Amino acid sequence: MRRHDIRATAARRSRPGTTDSRHGLPVAPNLLQQRFVASAPDQVWLADITYVPTGVGWLYLAAVLDLATRKVVGWAMRDHTRTELAAAALLMAVQRQRPAPALIQHTDRAANTRRGSTAGSSTRRASGLP
Repeated sequence: MRRHDIRATAARRSRPGTTDSRHGLPVAPNLLQQRFVASAPDQVWLADITYVPTGVGWLYLAAVLDLATRKVVGWAMRDHTRTELAAAALLMAVQRQRPAPALIQHTDRAANTRRGSTAGSSTRRASGLP
């Protein structure tokens, strides 16, 4: 191999994508405008999805974080990134915290974090179901 200048190369470990902002869904307005502050709990929640490598493949984790306390108020894990993953984490957060209707929930613009026909950014939620 050395004589012929042949070298082994390690295969790059592929990593799954969790955000696809290239979709045709309308995007909710960004109510936070990069001002990530909250003076009290249950005013602003942030949500995102990440992935965890396991021995049998990728596991996806959706988490909802309270901006004021930095506490994880809801989470869900699945073997996929469909909308149901984000919805399950948000439902857990709503059931545990029982936020007021003025809650702002902020996500990225990914289609898998959409609610109804609107993708990510900041939206106000009524209390009850997400």
